[in-house]
Amino acid sequence: MTTQTGHTEAIAASRVIGTSVYNTEGKSIGSIEDIMLDKTSNGIMFAVIGFGGFLGIGEKYHAIPWASLDYDEDRGGYVVPFSKDQLKAAPSYSINELAGADGEAARDASYDYYRVTPYWH
Repeated sequence: MTTQTGHTEAIAASRVIGTSVYNTEGKSIGSIEDIMLDKTSNGIMFAVIGFGGFLGIGEKYHAIPWASLDYDEDRGGYVVPFSKDQLKAAPSYSINELAGADGEAARDASYDYYRVTPYWH
């Protein structure tokens, strides 16, 4: 089965990590650093997008709802339906904060901020 845009529903995490991510203006905002999994529902909680900083110093990590990412073959990366300003103002975390409290605090803040329907309801 395929997604709305014709992509397959299954993909190996190893193929996703390191993939570039672009905003609605087509600008590169960073790359997927990791994927947080919800062990109890067997779902993906969010993608961890790293942007900003230089050589890992000052980089911010954002929890982006997985359903918000759409792969664009022409760009060879994912596109999120958010503007540069939305992304700049989004909650950001350290890697440790993303996993703290089972990731639920970052997950809930992310889905609320981006106004994405929660998968766990």
